[in-house]
Amino acid sequence: MVVIAAVDNQESESAVVDEGQRLANAFNEPLHVVHVLNQSRFQELERASVDETRQTIDVQTIREMAEKIADNIAGATVDTEYTAVGLVGDPAEEVLKYAGKEDTSYITIGGRSRSKVGKVLFGSVTQSILLSAESPVLTVMSDDD
Repeated sequence: MVVIAAVDNQESESAVVDEGQRLANAFNEPLHVVHVLNQSRFQELERASVDETRQTIDVQTIREMAEKIADNIAGATVDTEYTAVGLVGDPAEEVLKYAGKEDTSYITIGGRSRSKVGKVLFGSVTQSILLSAESPVLTVMSDDD
């Protein structure tokens, strides 16, 4: 079994990785830090590549870019061994698919508190994972006032 820390491309995601590492250490399981490049970002990169080089980018190169993002976020925080994973597609769908394939024990994801009175609003990716995951999900809240 593995612990997945599903990260976006933001500085605040280091807290998600920290919690993933704590769970992985507590249960003596490997940590996988996962980043998914969504379809619109893939298309932006594809257009830029065609404009600059007149060549398309293959999906493996995009996965490697996503893996590098996961590695950069984890590398700033994790002090033990981890696996950086890059995926392409719908973020919630890809994280859930990967979690099922890897027999995941826990998923850590980020959420954002957006009001001073304490209402918690989850993004669509976080909400989809919370509602559909077959393993426990730990949501790490950040402040986005």
